[in-house]
Amino acid sequence: MITKAKTKTGKIKKGYKAKSATHGFVREGAPAVLLTDVTQEKAHTRLLDIDFQRSCQCKPTHINCLPAKEWMKSQIGVWRFFYEQRDIRDKSVHPATFPIALAKKCTELFTHKGELVLDPFVGSGTTLVAAADGDRNAVGFDLQAKYVSLCKGRISQQQMFNSSKQVAVCDDARNISEYLKPESVSLILTSPPYANLLNRKRLNKSRRGDQRKNDQFLKVEQYSQDTRDLGTLAVEEYSREMAEIYRKLLPLLKPRGHCVINVPDMWWENKRITIHVSLIEVLRNVGYELRNIIIWDRTNIVNQIGIFGWPSNYITMGVTFEYLLDFWRPPHEVIHEAQ
Repeated sequence: MITKAKTKTGKIKKGYKAKSATHGFVREGAPAVLLTDVTQEKAHTRLLDIDFQRSCQCKPTHINCLPAKEWMKSQIGVWRFFYEQRDIRDKSVHPATFPIALAKKCTELFTHKGELVLDPFVGSGTTLVAAADGDRNAVGFDLQAKYVSLCKGRISQQQMFNSSKQVAVCDDARNISEYLKPESVSLILTSPPYANLLNRKRLNKSRRGDQRKNDQFLKVEQYSQDTRDLGTLAVEEYSREMAEIYRKLLPLLKPRGHCVINVPDMWWENKRITIHVSLIEVLRNVGYELRNIIIWDRTNIVNQIGIFGWPSNYITMGVTFEYLLDFWRPPHEVIHEAQ
């Protein structure tokens, strides 16, 4: 079927080829979820019709809408959050989620109302929920249709009084540059897969002895076994793929636009796997500049932690903290080829 798609100026482009009238662009109204056919023609045929301009009255030099008091609170480099009723805590629904409060803080700190937030690994859709709360436009991508459907359900519960739009797309993060215009994204925010470190049976060693054999015991919490899934890759190959993905995302980000990645380190056969170090190296190599490392203090939301390593092997509990790696696109950067 030959379809038509509207550009941002409202003009009609002809000759777009798709399997249905909704493939390749977004229906009128928000919220919206786009289940994209990844076999359709590439490049401009998949360009999304979503706004990315400020809708606030802030001064042009301001990077957000926050007053000075809220700005000062965010200068503290250790952040703590609480889950709310809308958060997903059930690991059988999604194995790794961050709280809405975390996504809300990042979107409020690094964007204005009306600007565009991108989550390349959207998962359960928390970034989209926070964007809707703050009247930010947002796009999220995920390989798994079940997670895109989960996003749709969560977004549909949001209030409809804002003018912003939140869209979930079922496609590979490697293809995101086909959907968005250059320099249209103000913030990239995500918690990516942790290489293949979840692709193993869970032993619950951090739990107390009587709590280890819970519902998660011996379960593999990996998102999928899809060969495109970064969670199936060893750390070295994972780093190469992340480099290529983020190299292609950089031109979509506005100059001085931020990119925040939530990631923990993990233990594997008594070795600390420093995922955060790998990602810092990866993003620096493809043109991002590291601005801040923020610690997400999770001690208020974990409980029933067992003794770990005593008495001969001191190991910090990875569940008690994670990293928020804050990069930006330098104002006059050179975009490198992936190393």
